[in-house]
Amino acid sequence: MKKPLKKIITYDVGTTGLKTCLFSFGDELTLLASEMVGYDLYILDNGGAEQEPNQWWDAMCATTQKLLEKTSTAPEDVAGVSFCSQGQGLVLVDMAGRPLRRMMSYMDQRACSEMQEVMSRGLKISGINLFKLLLSIRETGVVAASVKDPVWKYKWVERNEPDVFKKIYKWLDVKEFLICKCTDKFIMTEDSAFATLLYSIRKGKEGWSKTVCKLLGVNRDHLPPIIKSTDQAGTITPEAASLLGLQVGTPVFGGGVDASLIGIGAGSVLIGDTHIYAGTSGWVSTVIDKPVLDISSMIASIVGVQPGKYNYFAELETAGKCLEWVKDHLALDEIGVYLEGTLIHESQETVYTSLYEYLTSIIEKVKPGSGGVIFTPWLHGNRCPFEDPAARGMFFNIGLETGKSELIRAVIEGVCFHLRWMLEAQEKKVRTSDSIRFVGGGALSKVTCQILADVLQRKIETVENPQNVGAVGSAVVTAIGLGSFDSFEAARQLIPVAITFTPNRGNKSIYDRHYQVFKNLYRDNKKSFNELNSCK
Repeated sequence: MKKPLKKIITYDVGTTGLKTCLFSFGDELTLLASEMVGYDLYILDNGGAEQEPNQWWDAMCATTQKLLEKTSTAPEDVAGVSFCSQGQGLVLVDMAGRPLRRMMSYMDQRACSEMQEVMSRGLKISGINLFKLLLSIRETGVVAASVKDPVWKYKWVERNEPDVFKKIYKWLDVKEFLICKCTDKFIMTEDSAFATLLYSIRKGKEGWSKTVCKLLGVNRDHLPPIIKSTDQAGTITPEAASLLGLQVGTPVFGGGVDASLIGIGAGSVLIGDTHIYAGTSGWVSTVIDKPVLDISSMIASIVGVQPGKYNYFAELETAGKCLEWVKDHLALDEIGVYLEGTLIHESQETVYTSLYEYLTSIIEKVKPGSGGVIFTPWLHGNRCPFEDPAARGMFFNIGLETGKSELIRAVIEGVCFHLRWMLEAQEKKVRTSDSIRFVGGGALSKVTCQILADVLQRKIETVENPQNVGAVGSAVVTAIGLGSFDSFEAARQLIPVAITFTPNRGNKSIYDRHYQVFKNLYRDNKKSFNELNSCK
């Protein structure tokens, strides 16, 4: 007997835009329609990266109304809503839930001195104070060793914006701000709390760590109550309902950060499952059953949405963002050399639906190895397997015969080389899966999928609509919260493999050779990166 269909709305809150998705679910989970609105990312000269929280809310209201109208969905037919969002943002709000300043993004790297003063003095291991390292690991399983970790943004505001700091009521993350706008409730889900690196994982003492908060100088009154991702955070208030077009009292669930939910939406939920994500950022993540930490490679076990499981997580700051840079600054005529022109995907005489699709079709004609050119994808610093906010991108080994096609393919190969570096770093501590699920916007390109398979020499599996897996993961969380699904493992059956890419053994030798050079480029240029880009 089939289960009756219900409808849910999920909000995928990314770095460059918010996508609102409408799902139906019963025996199957089906994406019915989606709407997206973009917003600003402010990159500052001092290493700052900020966004305006109210732009997220405006995008959420506009897309919800349009989606309901487009699909003729009645507000009372929506059983619940939830979120998948970028994480490790710092949203500081007053008692009314109003932001006190723009959000400091996960990309923000201006708090160098704040981190160094607290963590880089005394006896050290890997540049971190030994006592604070051991104490943090004992309490939280991780250590705030990156300048981009949220606690240093918090400390930066304390030092540089004292008038803002004294007005803080709560410290929220991205989706928690939107939950507050919907429900008037101040909460944080377990995975968001863990991402602050202030969350205790000790048995019987889960929650905010008094020890680490005191160690790092964090006011615990600023930290909200913690709930599970599948818990109901509250219900839609009358004010929010009027702006969203939803029914008053609609349940709002905690949801999760993208690092937690994209793996769920990829179907990587069992112990040992590995997935790779390539969106604005990129990562390699493997499901494990106990905490593991590799401080030398900057890889940690993060608390996700599945009880009793962790995601062994290695992050690349800019993945798809590199191809966006190519589009904006390499593929297009941005300095006006040509008096007129038409973008190929806007022409009526083309089969291409986007400039990205055209770019990846062009690089398919370039031989593996990009004519000897190697690209490093560190356009905004790097986290793993080395932490260096000063690292930057480069094209290496350009010759007279090098053209744009080689440069563009080198960008894709460079991202794949770095993903391989992180995968190999993971295998020092855990076993990764033989077949890897590949998701995110990067997985839409069959050319990119095959390059990744060849660079890793692993089978690469994709799913339907790989760009929407965060929303799928959020839908699963909502369905579990509503009691419609029993477990995350059950959701795996709803997310089958669409295409499998088998590695071409003939490309192994050239990619192995280029990969070794790729890794050497950081070592050989580290001093120069620091000379040009380090915060003084």
